[in-house]
Amino acid sequence: MTPATATPMRIRTGPIPTQIHQPMIEIAGRLGPRYDEILTPEAITFLIELHQRFGARRHDRLADRMRRRFEIGNGHDPQFRDDTRHIREDADWQVAGAGPGLEDRRVEITGPTDPKMTINALNSGAKVWLADQEDATSPTWKNVVEGQLSLRDAIRGELEYTSPEGKRYEVTATETPTIVMRPRGWHLPEQHLRFTDRTGRTLAASGSLVDFGLYFFHNAQQLIANGRGPYFYLAKLESSEEAKLWDDVFTFSEQYVGIPHGTIRATVLIETLPAAFEMEEILFELRDHVAGLNAGRWDYIFSIIKNYRGRGARFVLPDRSEVTMTVPFMRAYTELLVQTCHKRGAFAIGGMSAFIPNRRDPEVTARAFEKVAADKKREAGDGFDGTWVAHPDLIPTARAEFDAVLGDRPNQLERQRPEVHVTAADLIDVHIGRPITTAGVHANVSVAIRYLEAWLRGLGAVAIDNLMEDAATAEISRSQVWQWIHQDRTTDDGTPITRDYVEGLIAEVLAEVERGDGDRFDDAAEIFREVALGQDFPAFLTLPAYNRYLTDSE
Repeated sequence: MTPATATPMRIRTGPIPTQIHQPMIEIAGRLGPRYDEILTPEAITFLIELHQRFGARRHDRLADRMRRRFEIGNGHDPQFRDDTRHIREDADWQVAGAGPGLEDRRVEITGPTDPKMTINALNSGAKVWLADQEDATSPTWKNVVEGQLSLRDAIRGELEYTSPEGKRYEVTATETPTIVMRPRGWHLPEQHLRFTDRTGRTLAASGSLVDFGLYFFHNAQQLIANGRGPYFYLAKLESSEEAKLWDDVFTFSEQYVGIPHGTIRATVLIETLPAAFEMEEILFELRDHVAGLNAGRWDYIFSIIKNYRGRGARFVLPDRSEVTMTVPFMRAYTELLVQTCHKRGAFAIGGMSAFIPNRRDPEVTARAFEKVAADKKREAGDGFDGTWVAHPDLIPTARAEFDAVLGDRPNQLERQRPEVHVTAADLIDVHIGRPITTAGVHANVSVAIRYLEAWLRGLGAVAIDNLMEDAATAEISRSQVWQWIHQDRTTDDGTPITRDYVEGLIAEVLAEVERGDGDRFDDAAEIFREVALGQDFPAFLTLPAYNRYLTDSE
């Protein structure tokens, strides 16, 4: 039998041709009134450039995070890096420091960027306003774009607002706070903008690049003309490589709009455990653009729980209310932060006490003033240059404590804190010696569900039981419940903390809250079950909640 004759194959040499696509961003969200003033063709072109240049590196850094969490979870405690020792031991380098309007930061107010809250912040009398597109903002499409509109109008002196009840709000302060805008962290997507790269792959845009890019593109020149500048708080960083990515974004963006290198100023929140081991390296990578570091206490506690959730009983924390700023690991981290900042000419900014006043309850208000005064007195005494508050009524209390230490000086950078010696072991010394209580478990379930319900309705900062709750405090609440279950913990009265026990508490909470048409408590309870009772531990509760409920939101 004669074998069949094979058809000769043509072998192509050289590179395999690939189809090249024009990078683009598709707007998948509804276009409301004035959205075209933010989502201009020129601004979208800038966002395309940011994603094309930096999107892949962002994904690499997120993969690094996963590897690091895996290592810690498998017994490899974080250490100060050997490969960057030369940076820490070089005494000569300093950071850029304060830009115009950031020289005195003794009291900063934080809050979301809707028109009413923007006007209240600008009238507050604080030195700085953290305009928060991150943990204090539920990232609905409406909040993302209309928050940008509020900022655009405020920077141009055009912002005013009339409430549905007819109350008129306008900026009346003769001196308004310097605006420092906080974009979303590297991990969060923006599903209403879809980026297609040169290979034709389409993914959700980066929330961080969208928030930064739109604010910077529209406002950088106007901020400079106002005698300020484009300033940013950087959230959730976990490494100096992530800081380097932001620094490269800043350098490119300055070149893109034609402003001098170093015009941008960033303040980095040290709010993750890995970042606490790289404070100097983070400052070094951002040295041309960085003004300071902030002790982001609530996310830092969450990061400790997240990284050590499976490492055994000795890493289990008690009731959230017992994890104060004076427990060993929190004390070590804040002392190291002040020392590190002042060594390099950077400002050290304190965190936010969760206590808030209630104008209808004098006793609650008096307690809030007392707690906040003690917190700010400690921070000022430790060498911090400024601090956060969440409510305008707390500004005089916080200012008084910093005035008592600073006097007429704008900061206390001269306090070098040579007596501070913090080891790697100090940063993970989580022994507190307090119990888990039934009230503490109930409080965590209640706070998480009530916060998530508000978040699903578009509210990111919510007063619950006379405390200001945001995504970070909700993360603590749900992650503690997850850890307590998986580490077989019991309460001080002997009650085992099991899934069934927590399910009973969920039912109690749903029976306790005031229900109404259009509430989102059932959805909130489902999210809580997923992120607190599931076998797996989502890195952030906002990711499944966003993907399930907010991607189709207006």
